[in-house]
Amino acid sequence: MSKQSKSFGVRDIVLVALFAAVTYLGISALRIPLPAAVGAPFIHFGNSLLVLSVLLLGGFRGGLAGAIGLGLFDLLNGYASTAPVTVILAFLVAAIVSGAFTLLKHQDSPLNIFILALVAGVSKIALEFLHGLIEKLLLGSAFTPAVVAAFTSLPATAINAISTVIIVTVLYFPLKRDCRSLIQTKGSPNPYKKMV
Repeated sequence: MSKQSKSFGVRDIVLVALFAAVTYLGISALRIPLPAAVGAPFIHFGNSLLVLSVLLLGGFRGGLAGAIGLGLFDLLNGYASTAPVTVILAFLVAAIVSGAFTLLKHQDSPLNIFILALVAGVSKIALEFLHGLIEKLLLGSAFTPAVVAAFTSLPATAINAISTVIIVTVLYFPLKRDCRSLIQTKGSPNPYKKMV
């Protein structure tokens, strides 16, 4: 199994910037705000693009691209107070997906891509719930009301998780095929061994 290179060259910077821009635009282009007791959630494609970035660029580069895209969106669209948490959650989801991909021996069969998208969706729901719970507890809420408040904020996250499973499963192989010349060239490190 080939390991992801520790070097970070110009090609990597360009790819991270490109995927960060696509992630930012994916959130900006279509977002549907939803009411919630904690935060200001909305339906968007940012999580799907984060997972695709991780699968195509590798764990660190993909996580960095997703974190930059999601974080910039928060900073530039009135969610600056949540930008640090967004970046942390993006890196956590990227680490979970990358770890799961490693457990699957980097075999990108359609079933494995579906499993990875499902892992990403479930981990995002769990992390958002924990974030909402901790936020309410820090604001002085009792445990039970904090759990209820955090739970009421999950519908948008659940919808985003479902869209992540669908979008990643559908778009991974066409993007992998079309981005192969950008991502994998002679002399550049492969994020994963199998990029057929």
